Amino acid sequence: MKDISVIIINYNTAKYTIDCIQSVIVNTRVNLSYNIIVIDNNSEVEDYNYLKSNFPKKENIQLHRSIINTGFGGGNMLGAQFSSSKYTLFLNNDAMLKNDCLGLLFDYMEDNNSVGVSTAQNYNEYDEHVISFDHNKGIRKLILGRSFLEKYFPKTHPKRKKTYTAPVDVDFVNGAFMFFRSSAFASVGGFDTNIFLYFEEMDICHRLKQLNFKSVLVPSSKITHYQGASTGTSKAISKEGFLSYIYIINKNYSFSKYLFIKLYYCLTFLIKPKKWFLLPVILKGASITKSLKQKQKIKF
Repeated sequence: MKDISVIIINYNTAKYTIDCIQSVIVNTRVNLSYNIIVIDNNSEVEDYNYLKSNFPKKENIQLHRSIINTGFGGGNMLGAQFSSSKYTLFLNNDAMLKNDCLGLLFDYMEDNNSVGVSTAQNYNEYDEHVISFDHNKGIRKLILGRSFLEKYFPKTHPKRKKTYTAPVDVDFVNGAFMFFRSSAFASVGGFDTNIFLYFEEMDICHRLKQLNFKSVLVPSSKITHYQGASTGTSKAISKEGFLSYIYIINKNYSFSKYLFIKLYYCLTFLIKPKKWFLLPVILKGASITKSLKQKQKIKF
């Protein structure tokens, strides 16, 4: 059994994937046992061929191709099938290690058995500190706002924009870098593959908390995150993210909370013309039949 398995998804961004793999190789201490599992999530043929031709030829680095785009959770769960390690890092291909993240988090998790998942401090491509965790997006956040909660309830809502020097417990960590205790990941059943994109981290950290596992930012470990490079932006992507959010609220919280949040968004979107395209999503509720996942086709 390895110490750590690193799982990376590639989707039409092979150059980022190659750089991401190299950042792991260059920055990881030599006495740590790890492997890298890359899942190509049915990229275009040109991108996949580029990935194959430039892929490192090392015994501990594997490449597998899915015949259909299964999304973030599905792609990572496919990668998990090839993993057998004490810890599992799910790493976005647009996130590059700045230091020995694997070694630092391995040491931290070995000393803190109550932690189910940890993450690194995020920096953007200009080496500026960026948000690495978030608070649950429930009723208090909608009504009071993050700033109010962070000011008056700092123990439960630590400041997201603060540069930390010591580990801090959080609601959920950034999905670009999720370092799991593999046994904890298995105990909650891994990622919910009904979710195609976004909010997988909010969902799985909630489920970990139900089993008394903590989610923690460990700021001594650092990454550069080219945010959005792996997915891009569009109205379709925005709709998918909002659908995922509504699905998770309906799944994990009370029906009354779900209804309140639906009503809140219906009212606020009505006065924001730029958000009108999201109204059908909120009115139909957590209907994953409308997910982009349903539009994916098998390509060999």
